[in-house]
Amino acid sequence: MGYRFADLTNACHNDWRAYIEHDFVRQLGSATLPEPAFRHYLKQDYLFLIHFARAYALAAYKSPTLADLRQAHEGLKAIVDVELGLHVGFCQEWGISEQELAELPEARATLAYTRYVLDTGNRGDLLDLHVALAPCLVGYGEIANWLNTQPSTLRGAKNPFDAWIAMYESEEFQAAMQAELEWLNARLADVTPARFAELSKIFRDATRLEIDFWQMGLHLIDADLEGQSLAH
Repeated sequence: MGYRFADLTNACHNDWRAYIEHDFVRQLGSATLPEPAFRHYLKQDYLFLIHFARAYALAAYKSPTLADLRQAHEGLKAIVDVELGLHVGFCQEWGISEQELAELPEARATLAYTRYVLDTGNRGDLLDLHVALAPCLVGYGEIANWLNTQPSTLRGAKNPFDAWIAMYESEEFQAAMQAELEWLNARLADVTPARFAELSKIFRDATRLEIDFWQMGLHLIDADLEGQSLAH
């Protein structure tokens, strides 16, 4: 019958749940996340988006079919023309200027995750790259849905982070997540057990790096670098 995306999450079940249900996520949902932690995450996520765009450019290069090329092109356009602008606006609402974003140094967790994705895409094929990106694209949609099932989650004006949840529960993002799942399921259906084992390792590594990204935000890891950059 072949493999599906659910088989990837099952292969690293503990890591996947540690990512989806991380303390950063829980505190964001319950409105108890310290605001400096959220600001630090927002800044580094801006840098991540830039590399995410580069990954879609790489996906275009790796595309063996016109349909895959169009998908990569649409993903790149969405990030560069829409998402980055929205993210800049969101950051401004949190007192983070566009100039500050432009001068940001990358935290170690940002460096590790983004370069892993790009290196995986460079070394492997288009499926390798999509699997490395899946914890972000699919994971954020799942996180928003999981938060909405938790009794501790606050919505609306009671939660200063409500707009973040709303972004990833939106019809547009959920549709993008479902489209990615369909693409992955169609290609995973044809892989051999040995190939699936390789893809599972990529997915597990990327998921662990996502956990580190939450840890970076929650514990303000490398936040001092941002202050040094602005001082100069």
